[in-house]
Amino acid sequence: MRLPRITSRVVLALLILSAFWLALVVSSPFLVHSNTLKDLSGVVGGHENEGQFKTLGSVPHAAYWLGDAECHQLASRSYFLNGNQMPFCARDVGLFMGLVIGFFTATFVRWKIPPLFVLLGLVPIAIDGGFQQVTSYESTNPLRLATGLVAGLVLALLFAHFIFVIEEDKPKPKPAIVEPPKVSEKKVSPEPGQ
Repeated sequence: MRLPRITSRVVLALLILSAFWLALVVSSPFLVHSNTLKDLSGVVGGHENEGQFKTLGSVPHAAYWLGDAECHQLASRSYFLNGNQMPFCARDVGLFMGLVIGFFTATFVRWKIPPLFVLLGLVPIAIDGGFQQVTSYESTNPLRLATGLVAGLVLALLFAHFIFVIEEDKPKPKPAIVEPPKVSEKKVSPEPGQ
């Protein structure tokens, strides 16, 4: 069986990193005693829940601490696993999943995404999240997850596209010029009498 060819080591590294991060986010609620973290609602950029994280192990503490800083963590907009709220909201989890799927695709298929596809992929998250901000519309967690997934997918493909372009622009090493071996010339001695 022949293994698929990897398009770029950089994209493979991003796949590994994003998969590790997604695994950390999904596994963190299982690394905490059941029914410990029920409501982490707060604001982006704050650390309102640090008191709840003090007793956590270092791995879940890091995930929840980052979630507390980078996500509003509204309980109504988050999934619960093992009786615990996840460290990031449903939309962010969808983004992380989309990044993994996008980098996985780009690791094995060197496809340059057209800019129009990127825009089309970002429209659902803009509409769903935007209407939620300016109207009384309240999205659902499955819809948040789906719009985040699509946005993460196109962003990963776009980022991989940039990496492919940068790698193609690198100067290629020129092949060494091999000179043919020199043929020694035979000295012809003049014949006597000439």
